[in-house]
Amino acid sequence: MADDGEGGLRDRLARQGEDALGKLANDLLENPLVNSAITRAFSARERAVHAQEAALGALNLPTAADVDRLTRRLRSVSTRLEGVEEGLERLQEGVDRLGDRLQALSSGSEPGLADRLAAVEGQLTRLVAEVGTVAGALDARPAPLPREQERLAVDAPAPRPARKRAAKKK
Repeated sequence: MADDGEGGLRDRLARQGEDALGKLANDLLENPLVNSAITRAFSARERAVHAQEAALGALNLPTAADVDRLTRRLRSVSTRLEGVEEGLERLQEGVDRLGDRLQALSSGSEPGLADRLAAVEGQLTRLVAEVGTVAGALDARPAPLPREQERLAVDAPAPRPARKRAAKKK
């Protein structure tokens, strides 16, 4: 029971102290003299911050805001760099898989590869022969044109035949 009395007293004293402090702060803020002093102190602080930034700028030294901006920028670059590194790792894995696949193909360990390669070579041989035949046909000279067709104007419109006039009956 003694604890309940002491706990209650302590709580009551704490509440009364908080109320008294609140009333004191409110009275101070309502006082025009204190209010103007606080306003002047804040404006002086702002002027001091601006003067400090100007002085540091004149000395070519970074301000706290500059350091903060630089820190944020470095974090952003670091995040991007991590993304690039992950992309490079995935690319390297893909290149490794491709290298393994090419090595398997070149060693002929894949089933049916030799048959497929032989079929492709056969088709290539036939295509080379056909291209040779076509090239030979293209190299052959065409038959000379008859003399009547030599000076034929292709782009000019065809001449119209002259009309025969019918003789008038008398």
